[in-house]
Amino acid sequence: MTHDSGLTGPSGAAHGTGLIAALAALAVDAPDGLIDRVAARWVTVQGPLGELRAAFTDHGVAYLRPEPPAPPVAAGAPGVGTEPGSVREDEAGSGAAGSSPAGEAGGGAVAVGGFAEEFRRRVGRPLLPGARPPAGLVPALRTGRTSGVPLDLRACGAFEREVLLAVRSIPRGEIRPYAWVAARTGRPAAAARAVAGVLARNPVPLLVPCHRVTGAGGVLGTYVLGPLAQERLLRAEGVDLERVRELAGRRVYYLASDTTGIVCLPTCHNARRITPRHRRGFRSVAQARAAGYRPCRSCHPTPGLTPEPA
Repeated sequence: MTHDSGLTGPSGAAHGTGLIAALAALAVDAPDGLIDRVAARWVTVQGPLGELRAAFTDHGVAYLRPEPPAPPVAAGAPGVGTEPGSVREDEAGSGAAGSSPAGEAGGGAVAVGGFAEEFRRRVGRPLLPGARPPAGLVPALRTGRTSGVPLDLRACGAFEREVLLAVRSIPRGEIRPYAWVAARTGRPAAAARAVAGVLARNPVPLLVPCHRVTGAGGVLGTYVLGPLAQERLLRAEGVDLERVRELAGRRVYYLASDTTGIVCLPTCHNARRITPRHRRGFRSVAQARAAGYRPCRSCHPTPGLTPEPA
């Protein structure tokens, strides 16, 4: 095989073009599917925060980031009408609802720009335009129920994967503290800061819903897409942040039912069913245990979760 210098060039377009040229130079036909074993695909999809760029391999989605704002287009350029924001009818494209092929989203591989470079730095693969999103990705982003979408986390370290998979188990409409995630990976509460560092670099936010991880008492943390996006996502899922913060202000981090004898984290679906008459508040799981309550098997309120870093 000859080695095309485009494979090591800085742009996503050079990466893709060089790879295709190198495969074309093979003396015999490449095995079926070889291109998708050495390169990844990317598409633009619609998400809860607007358009997203998704990179995926034959193992699953590997990288997800918001679509950057489009640069201004000069008047008279191809596709620009006489009125601001208009598109000439003969140049208007079409695509599947909720997604567009990368080749039609801003000029193909060239438009991916820094997204491709960051993906290659993380994963070590070039990016090529994809024809369609991976199965299940668009409805998962629309509903927030993403556990069925395959992920490719092979570029992550062992601890990173453990953290991301633990966070993936947090249900829609619920939040967990950083120390809870640490406990789910078998680490002590002191590992909460390390957990926060992993989530700040989450390669697939929304699919691994790290917006559902906060500091103690619902304090928003170092969300990879920013605190405003985190709050917007949580409110859209029905999380009552004011209620969580009001409880924390009274040093209540757990809620128990005196009818079931179970203690939960405040946003657990079981805690939300407790009527005021039967609701009991506790600062710690140890305090609740001492009063005769047992931890919920759904939200797993692990001892030692509070206090913790915000």
